[in-house]
Amino acid sequence: QVQVVESGGGLVQPGGSLRLSCAASGSIFSGNVMGWYRQAPGKQRELVATHSSGGYTNYADSVKGRFTISRDNAKNTVYLQMNSLKPEDTAVYYCNLYQRGRSIWGQGTQVTVSS
Repeated sequence: QVQVVESGGGLVQPGGSLRLSCAASGSIFSGNVMGWYRQAPGKQRELVATHSSGGYTNYADSVKGRFTISRDNAKNTVYLQMNSLKPEDTAVYYCNLYQRGRSIWGQGTQVTVSS
């Protein structure tokens, strides 16, 4: 069974930084895409950033220049470095693994940006 587990959320002041990690386990195939999505209270889940196993990255306009996604294919792990955090970045952040037509979601990790 394929699983993804997130870690690294927490409370941070505006302008601060956090790093999220997501490790995938089970049968992981090449050609997959791992990424981060977020959902704020009362809003729909939205894309934050994705990283294909081939190295292609994609970012939401709202995080470009502040967030960086990276991955370690040997460890099936993806990271999200978040800098210059804003209160509007507050949300539950979900890791996603997409492979062979299937989408696997993590349980989510809370990120709160507040003074």
